[in-house]
Amino acid sequence: MHPALSVIFFTTLSGAGYGLLAWLGLSVLLLHARADVMPALETLQWWALLLGLALSTVGLLSSLAHLGKPQRAWRALSQWRSSWLSREGVLAMATVVPALALGALLLGAEPGPDRALALGLCGLLLAVLALATVACTAMIYASLLPIPAWHHPLVVPVYLLFALLTGLALLFWLMALLLPAGTAATAMTATLTALGALLLACKWPYWRAIDRQAAPATRGDAVGLPGRAVAVFERPHTEANYVTREMAFTVARRHARRLRWLAAASLVAAPGLAWLLALSGSAPAAPLLAATAVALLAGAFVERWLFFAEARHVVTLYY
Repeated sequence: MHPALSVIFFTTLSGAGYGLLAWLGLSVLLLHARADVMPALETLQWWALLLGLALSTVGLLSSLAHLGKPQRAWRALSQWRSSWLSREGVLAMATVVPALALGALLLGAEPGPDRALALGLCGLLLAVLALATVACTAMIYASLLPIPAWHHPLVVPVYLLFALLTGLALLFWLMALLLPAGTAATAMTATLTALGALLLACKWPYWRAIDRQAAPATRGDAVGLPGRAVAVFERPHTEANYVTREMAFTVARRHARRLRWLAAASLVAAPGLAWLLALSGSAPAAPLLAATAVALLAGAFVERWLFFAEARHVVTLYY
């Protein structure tokens, strides 16, 4: 499939934004009743809320560049009963409601049990809706039977793990900037290394599976002659068209292999190196975590490019 940069930016940036919002909602849910902790964290939560909303919004807006008629994008919201794309849009808009409510509570509500209860409820809704939006994004691809590499049980878990990993990296960076981190940088980078290793443990079997994946149909099936050996006598088209542009992209196997190793290094080696530097105390926490977050986002971008470039549509049996 054609790896359109607009869609890659969308899934990478919005995934990081929703991952950050999910961690923010979870932290508020767990700490809303701690009157001794919450005031010290409110500045951090404010910046996490703003960054999460900014990244998710920029990501969603970038996806409009891939539409033939961007002005008609609003019509997709009406098909939520049958379309994962529509469900994604509805949930993305719904996520803004608890996010804005949480911002209002952090900004102006008086401390007390009612505020604490409202914070906990907003945090729960924010975490659930943010992760549900990412899951719907993944299901847009995982539900497509004509693309076997996407119709795989690991697609949704990998999307969720990427969102959680990149979102947590951004949250840790904000914590290092706004809170006295000290030796906490060691624990932060160790957590990112462990989560990156878990993600790679899901992604590597996926890569191996699609390498060994047989086509779900033959050329004979494509032209209505199942079970027959069919050869191409002449191309079904005389010039490039939508199908050949969007669904017949090819990437050299050796290039794909190098990019896989690059993505793997970004997921594990980058936070692992940051962990070692944090242990040695040779690097300040904020720049170290900023570099780790950038490396993880770059790894997510490479992985997402491969996700499209290595996926073959069955229409290529004919075209």
